[in-house]
Amino acid sequence: MGLDNPLHIAFLVVILLLVFGAKRLPEIGRSLGSGMREFKSSITGEDHSHQTLPPAAQPQQHQQEPPPVTAAPPAPAAAAPPAPAPAPVEHQQQS
Repeated sequence: MGLDNPLHIAFLVVILLLVFGAKRLPEIGRSLGSGMREFKSSITGEDHSHQTLPPAAQPQQHQQEPPPVTAAPPAPAAAAPPAPAPAPVEHQQQS
């Protein structure tokens, strides 16, 4: 009743394809693998953060990066006079 039967593994793969789609499964597998590596290295105390894929093996991104956002200069403080305070409202009691 475990995953030792090939039919169970095939059934699990079909369910995963239906739920996540064929395009997302490799991405999920990569993130799961890197998470397991980080967990193992944190348990054993080893530091494997410097290991990366060679540039040829890294996935290619076909999206263009947006241009960098620059901050606008602050507006001068003397440009706008402060708004006057509203006049107090007096309430009259009705008899």
